[in-house]
Amino acid sequence: MAREKIKIKKIDNLTARQVTFSKRRRGLFKKAEELSVLCDAEVALIIFSATGKLFEFASSSMKDKLGRYNLHSNKLDQPSLELQRAQLQEENKLLKEKLVSFFKGKRLALVDSEIATQEEGMSSQSVNNVYSCSSGPPLEDDSSDTSLKLGLPFS
Repeated sequence: MAREKIKIKKIDNLTARQVTFSKRRRGLFKKAEELSVLCDAEVALIIFSATGKLFEFASSSMKDKLGRYNLHSNKLDQPSLELQRAQLQEENKLLKEKLVSFFKGKRLALVDSEIATQEEGMSSQSVNNVYSCSSGPPLEDDSSDTSLKLGLPFS
């Protein structure tokens, strides 16, 4: 006598549904244990019934499995290193554009790691002074005309 194929749909009869749930749950636990033993795999299985009751199986500590899962799933959520570099470069480009538009018309120069942009009316000497002013004046430079080089009003 061959088994009858059943159509996969929700079982309407509550008692029949509960019996099927119990049998299939036991079957899943048995398969999970077999997989763990035969393949030396770490297996964790969590089932919640329709009433909210918890059933679980773990080949070793469930807490360890969940911690490992959380650690691994967090890595999957993070973008790859190449994507992170591309995102950082794009963000850097946008910030430079904002700075340029903010300081448009002012006598400032922006420094790029490779390119130094010079605004109109500034000599290369004053651009170099603007670049070096962020790190403070050089120790050997004790000149009093720093405000003139920076384009600040003379007082």
